Amino acid sequence: METLFVALVAYAVYGLMSWLAYFALVALNDTTTLTPTVVRKLVNVASIFASGAAIAVLWVAIRMAGRNFAEYLALNWPNRNELLLAFAVVAVLVAIEVGVWPYESSVDSPFVVGGAGGLFVLLVSSCLAVPIMEEFVLRGFMFRGWSESFLGPIGAIVLTSALFGIYHTQYEWFVRIWIFLNGLALCFFRWRSNSTWLAAVMHSAINIILLFLAGPYD
Repeated sequence: METLFVALVAYAVYGLMSWLAYFALVALNDTTTLTPTVVRKLVNVASIFASGAAIAVLWVAIRMAGRNFAEYLALNWPNRNELLLAFAVVAVLVAIEVGVWPYESSVDSPFVVGGAGGLFVLLVSSCLAVPIMEEFVLRGFMFRGWSESFLGPIGAIVLTSALFGIYHTQYEWFVRIWIFLNGLALCFFRWRSNSTWLAAVMHSAINIILLFLAGPYD
């Protein structure tokens, strides 16, 4: 119960800080220049700040419990064999996903970011800040807490992966099923290697591949 409560607080703080950071950035910009592309860039910048705030919630909760932050979240760097195996599994998953659900470029794509600067901000947000935050919350904090409960590691893997899929409400259900399957793989990596960093690296790799397939970047 405490694990779920802290995770919900972390995501609530993420949502709140996203809005606060976005409106602060809007206030600093000329409203006449707020094109859809600029707005999207500001949203991505805001998500970077919000990701840090969500991780800060975890740090406070873990320290209040008298635990070591890095140890509790299993922030251990994986070895080479673990990285290579995880990359191979991710490559297969992405290949299957692209095969059954091809990515098509579109001028209406949400990934039209407006220049190199917008692409850089998108990559930092979607492929670094947000994946690290999600992995710290789900595969780090929630998996650790639930795996030590009556659920055990397997139950924690399934439940956190289900929440991972449900959480991505911006996608249709077919895509959420794939997110769930990716979540199972990521959580398995974290469990077997005792490394949340391994899950974070793989999460970032998946996002990088899919973002570049989605395009275009005008």
